[in-house]
Amino acid sequence: MRKIKLIWDFRGQAAAKTAEHHEIHLKEFLETEKYALKITGFEILNEMYAIAFLVVEEKDMITFRDALKPHRGEVYE
Repeated sequence: MRKIKLIWDFRGQAAAKTAEHHEIHLKEFLETEKYALKITGFEILNEMYAIAFLVVEEKDMITFRDALKPHRGEVYE
């Protein structure tokens, strides 16, 4: 089954810290929902832009999208 990477974009001077903190909440959500797949992370793309992400199975994407409101998504390899 394909996996989908849900992505939240953060911009500005606090982008890195915000993305790092957002990942904590994503992990908490996975624990609360008892979701088996536990792939999360954050990436600092430059000093003014960072992302946080969560990977879900394609069949669960709509549920997570509606609950968490990511900015975008892409197929996860």
